Amino acid sequence: MRILFCDETFPAARPLLQARLPHDEVLASPPQQLPEALAGVDVVIPLMARVDAALMDAGRFRLVQQWGAGIEGVDLAAAAERGIWVANVPSAATGNADSVAEHAVLLMLALLRQLPRAQASVRDGLLGTPMGRTLAGCTVCLFGLGGIARALARRLHPWDVRLIGIGRRPVPPPEPALDRYFPFAARQAALAETDILVLCLPLTAETAGVIDTAALAALPRGAYLVNVARGPLIDYAALRTALATGHLAGAALDVFWQEPIPPDDPLLALPNLLATPHVAGVTERSYRGIADAVAANIERLRRGEPPLHRVV
Repeated sequence: MRILFCDETFPAARPLLQARLPHDEVLASPPQQLPEALAGVDVVIPLMARVDAALMDAGRFRLVQQWGAGIEGVDLAAAAERGIWVANVPSAATGNADSVAEHAVLLMLALLRQLPRAQASVRDGLLGTPMGRTLAGCTVCLFGLGGIARALARRLHPWDVRLIGIGRRPVPPPEPALDRYFPFAARQAALAETDILVLCLPLTAETAGVIDTAALAALPRGAYLVNVARGPLIDYAALRTALATGHLAGAALDVFWQEPIPPDDPLLALPNLLATPHVAGVTERSYRGIADAVAANIERLRRGEPPLHRVV
């Protein structure tokens, strides 16, 4: 069986999957060369690449298996029309949610304690500067209440934070335990109470650009933004303005509008912007769990069985 990663990013994934499928061929291709690379391929793993109707028609693969949860780049209607299975790996099932939650805490603390400035102070021979802010006492808003938010809530409760959440249900879910819940339609009211906004929601037609000028203006001046979900949830121009004017004290991004983000992007030059290269879920525990789940679905395909966590 031939399995094709639709990009050469996230390089640790391929050897882990190959080790679990030693008799199969695990390949990778740059996105621009995908149509030519599809010959004989049975399974495609999108990563961050777009898998649309044209790509489906260029190959004869039977399964689109995401390495993780996000499938916003897959044309699900086109896959259904062509009888192609689509499956993902839910974050809570592999340790990925725990990994992303830990990274979100890292980013929150780095913002609050002004980590880049602190490192600059060491280089400049300065002591006792900059002044930081404690996480304790902050109101943290989890926007999206799935597996990542649940894992993050468990970690934040001992830090003596006030935890609020925004979700799609009219009433609060049983988990995570929140001090206050806001349905999606009331999100502006939630933002007005927020010191640190953490984006944990999927990218859909409804949520694309949901953090726009109005949403950022609703945050109190001096608030912080952390995004460990998907870049296009945020309006780029609105974020740049909010950071440049100081309305946001800082933002930390693990995901971007274009990935990888160009190194000369003006946003990266702002002193109150922290960035990491989409590594929130890239841990040994998370990747072992994802590799096990992906390999299990490929074995199911080999036996003619539908995949687990099937979306289409």
